[in-house]
Amino acid sequence: MRNKQSQMPTTANGATTLISAGTTVSGDITFSGNLDVEGRVIGSISAEPGASALLRVVAGGSVEGEIRVPSASISGSVKGNIYSADNLELTKGAVVTGDVFYNLIEMSMGSKIDGNLKHSTASAKVEQISSASPVVSADKS
Repeated sequence: MRNKQSQMPTTANGATTLISAGTTVSGDITFSGNLDVEGRVIGSISAEPGASALLRVVAGGSVEGEIRVPSASISGSVKGNIYSADNLELTKGAVVTGDVFYNLIEMSMGSKIDGNLKHSTASAKVEQISSASPVVSADKS
């Protein structure tokens, strides 16, 4: 893969949502545009149906839940299955614990998957998670 340019889009159409380092979001997220996870998400992440969406989980960021997006770039950790209808990039340091369903995948040396890889065709659609629940409020202790 040396001297090859990544086929991964750098951005998607639409706004960018940031979950910054030190932030934990509990609950399912549905988005369009770009979603950058620098903090922690406990819940499923899915793209709006038909949306041009890109999920980025940066180094130090983590997701504990299922991911269903057209395109994703993972540098942090994911505990859950990933469904990527278009492009999936796993960079050095990415750790995925779960099964990966992909159309196109790019893995850098140093990325890890503890699960199965399953190729799906470009015609496969990312399914909308029908049971998306709202974000849960902070624990009142």
